[in-house]
Amino acid sequence: MNTDIEQSLAIIKRGADELLIEAELIEKIKKGKPLRIKAGFDPTAPDLHLGHTVLINKLRQLQDLGHHVLFLIGDFTGMIGDPTGKSATRPPLTTEQVQENAKSYAEQVFKILDKEKMEIVFNSHWLTNLGAAGMLKLASSLTVARMLERDDFSKRFKGNQPIAIHEFMYPLLQGYDSVALKADLELGGTDQKFNLLMGRELQKQAGQSQQCVLMMPLLEGLDGVNKMSKSLGNYIGVNEAPEIIFAKIMSISDDLMWRYIELLSFESLETITEWKAQVEGGANPRNIKVGFAQEIVARFHSQADAEKALSDFQTRAKGGIPDDVPEVALVIEGESVSIAQLLKMAGLVESTSEAMRTIKQGGVKIDSVKVEDKNLQINKGATLVAQVGKRKFAKISIE
Repeated sequence: MNTDIEQSLAIIKRGADELLIEAELIEKIKKGKPLRIKAGFDPTAPDLHLGHTVLINKLRQLQDLGHHVLFLIGDFTGMIGDPTGKSATRPPLTTEQVQENAKSYAEQVFKILDKEKMEIVFNSHWLTNLGAAGMLKLASSLTVARMLERDDFSKRFKGNQPIAIHEFMYPLLQGYDSVALKADLELGGTDQKFNLLMGRELQKQAGQSQQCVLMMPLLEGLDGVNKMSKSLGNYIGVNEAPEIIFAKIMSISDDLMWRYIELLSFESLETITEWKAQVEGGANPRNIKVGFAQEIVARFHSQADAEKALSDFQTRAKGGIPDDVPEVALVIEGESVSIAQLLKMAGLVESTSEAMRTIKQGGVKIDSVKVEDKNLQINKGATLVAQVGKRKFAKISIE
């Protein structure tokens, strides 16, 4: 294997969890033609967060290697809803919701991807034309027993939880997308393995060259435990204000910082290794975190916004907080605690309902940044200054 292919493979595998099948991918690369890289997104919500960008960043790296990205918006499959990891049938979206969310997705991904080296495709273009006969033929490709090998389906079946027939169609439709696009490589999260391998199976049945599969890890949220999710309040949104993105990144633990940097930074592996050596030698990890926070803010806003976010963060850290703030040490049972529970435990509010009400009114700040998400989780190991109203402060350490 020549040096260029080795270097390309190293970039492709950087941060990835699993590559199937590596030998096949090497043979595809040796042909010297741009690979057709497929990644599908069901537009079930209008906003992307940093967890989504782990995969999108990898697409950008593949673009830089000269490959062609097929950014697939599942406007047809989005009306079914991906059952992966779900314990119940997902409510279907309307056509209008899917279209609006798809438009929002496209606007956000162009902050990372090169428009000139990709095309946005919608699977309704071929799945709508499949028709009833085509759907029945597709359904005959796999047995119910094989479908029940999927972990989430298996758990629901054993737990006597309903599985709708149309949910069985989702992996088949995702696999058929690969046939329609003649994909050489498909990207997805580690929870998508069954669906990704379905593409290989259906391409084989169609007489096509089988796609390789690259699985990216799921990024932990701010709590350092659960997958980043808006519903859990542990997310950093791509479209959030610069100062909010900056402050949230600064709030993550020093250990979690390296996980974020390895999966989200565009800095070289050599640079990241050098940063780790500096910290091991006694350098303050906060300085690394500041640079990373600026990189992310600049990516989704601008360099000027990144500079201003840093300046604002430093100003908040210096001023606006009294010198005699009482210190409170809190011991929690889990890995994180909700903002409402935190305020109650610190004695800043009488109840969690009062905390929720005050957050809604804009009266709660963490490190001088207004809290707008009532579901926000604060992780163990954090030290912060909480403010309720104009006069209640507490410097809280969470153990």
